[in-house]
Amino acid sequence: MSALLMAGCATMAPATPEAAVEKRATAYWQARQAGQTDKVYALTPPSYRKVRTLEQFRLQFGTAAAVKGVEVTKVTCEPEKCVARLKLSVTPALAGLKMGNVDTYLDEIWLLEDGQWWHHQDL
Repeated sequence: MSALLMAGCATMAPATPEAAVEKRATAYWQARQAGQTDKVYALTPPSYRKVRTLEQFRLQFGTAAAVKGVEVTKVTCEPEKCVARLKLSVTPALAGLKMGNVDTYLDEIWLLEDGQWWHHQDL
């Protein structure tokens, strides 16, 4: 019985840093697309949240309303830092022009702090 319980717990946690960062990067962008700034803020490092309030974060970064889709295409990790390569489908906001979605790529830094991976945020 205990072996089954332990096996079940092992499948709940991502097996590698790359898998953990992919999962958290996906959650980060889903929250941004949904305008859930509190959930986005919660994925910033504890050290960032000690010096920046949710309201300060909200004023600086707001939401990502123009982002229509996000896919994590690759994650490369070092011991305490990962880079997540993202494919973003965005709708450019150009006055007077109606454009379709444009795909662009973005590299994001994720840092290991207190045993968890966090989206790097400049102060």
